[in-house]
Amino acid sequence: MIINTKYRSNEEEWMDDFHLEGVVLEKTLRDIAKINKWLGGNKITINGVIDLLKHKSKDKKYKIIDIGCGNGDMLRMLADYAIQQGYDFELIGVDANQFTIDQANLLSKNYTNITFYCENIFEEPYINRTYDILLCTLTLHHFTNTEIKKILTNGIQQSAIGIVINDLHRSALAYYLFIVVCFFFLRNPMAKNDGLISILKGFKRKELKAWSIAFKEYKHDIKWKWAFRYQWLIKK
Repeated sequence: MIINTKYRSNEEEWMDDFHLEGVVLEKTLRDIAKINKWLGGNKITINGVIDLLKHKSKDKKYKIIDIGCGNGDMLRMLADYAIQQGYDFELIGVDANQFTIDQANLLSKNYTNITFYCENIFEEPYINRTYDILLCTLTLHHFTNTEIKKILTNGIQQSAIGIVINDLHRSALAYYLFIVVCFFFLRNPMAKNDGLISILKGFKRKELKAWSIAFKEYKHDIKWKWAFRYQWLIKK
């Protein structure tokens, strides 16, 4: 079967159920973190933060928030980077699934500068939060185009420095390569199901550029990265 990637899929992933919990979800969160580590995906987000802070002083504390934070692996990597490079980061993870937040807290118990909240990003108290940098790592594709416009609008209003988006390139080649990866390395049915749907819910460059035009008063930098990712920086 030849997969059609012309338009974004509207199919829901199993993980989109905010009440999902248990061993399968815990294992899936670990597998997702493992795949991101193998493919260097989280470095795209860290490099985006580096870019936004490259002309900023290290004498200031920076508040960084990660929406759809999962088990918190991205924030833990960022906390380690801050220690290595002499930054003072206040890190906040937000996810709408309480079980996921519980896992993030458990795995991050040795990181005193990371706090997690179970919140809906379209509701209070999240929409009243302010921060320096918004991180959106493999999260944006979970939402409809209308919701994405709202996320970007709120994120620009709430952030002082900018936004780092790291998400999937919707590509037939990426889809088929992920099937091969699953065959050899990933037997978790949930991770496989959601991974394939995620690719079909990912983005083409022209779609990201169309959204950037809606916020043309800010500087945008959209780059393709391995493995089939886009890094989109919005700089205020």
